[in-house]
Amino acid sequence: MEKKNVVSIEDRIPKLKQERKKKANRRLIFYLSVFFVLIAIIVYLQSPLSHVRTVKVTGNSMVSDEEVIKQTSLNQDTNIWMINDAQIVKSVSENPAVESAEVTRKLPWTVHIKLNEYEHVGYIKNKGNFFPILGNSEVLTEVKQETINGDAPLILGFSDKDYLKEMTQELEKLPVSILRLISEVHWDPEDGNQNKIKLYMNEGYIVDGTIRNFAEKMKVYPSIVSQLDPDKKGIIHIGVGAYFEEFNKPVEEEAASDEEINDTEN
Repeated sequence: MEKKNVVSIEDRIPKLKQERKKKANRRLIFYLSVFFVLIAIIVYLQSPLSHVRTVKVTGNSMVSDEEVIKQTSLNQDTNIWMINDAQIVKSVSENPAVESAEVTRKLPWTVHIKLNEYEHVGYIKNKGNFFPILGNSEVLTEVKQETINGDAPLILGFSDKDYLKEMTQELEKLPVSILRLISEVHWDPEDGNQNKIKLYMNEGYIVDGTIRNFAEKMKVYPSIVSQLDPDKKGIIHIGVGAYFEEFNKPVEEEAASDEEINDTEN
């Protein structure tokens, strides 16, 4: 007959006490860990360790880092966890060059502000200085330049703000590669066409067109120029149809050239 191992209560009690003691110790360690973590968090939040030390600004070309940081009112006494992201975005977006902004925190003490600026489409000249103008027709009067570097055209003669706004919106739609080919944009209204404009190009050509649908029509400019003799300069018309008119060209030669360009476009 097989014998059964019988453990008396007296033998089991020490083991039960030991297990209960281990559980109590683990529970104590857990509570102490939570307590010290909470203390550490409180100390961190109340100490300079949680203050903003670095503000990183990206996406800006027309607005300086210093100007953006000034608008946010962030300083080294600002707690990184007390920052109002929506308020910072609102403050920064009050700058006419800024279309939108995004704020993120990078622990332990860095704030990242990412800007999306309106497209810079040209310059306005006033009292001998040049000021950038954006695709929303806003002129950055605080960004004064004595010269322009050719990254956008000079916009002249637009005495009517509505036509200026429409023109800048069209320039914003242009590919940068074409925008940088334009040296000057002149508003040249006529009695029958208030949208008439004249462009002076860096290659020496003049473009005759209209504000309405200008961006779409101007896209043919590179293909037209590629067909022309670089030694012959003139006016490229991009209104109804597109054709080239050489400077000081005899009438009979001009008609033949116009017909050739029109045939190519068709």
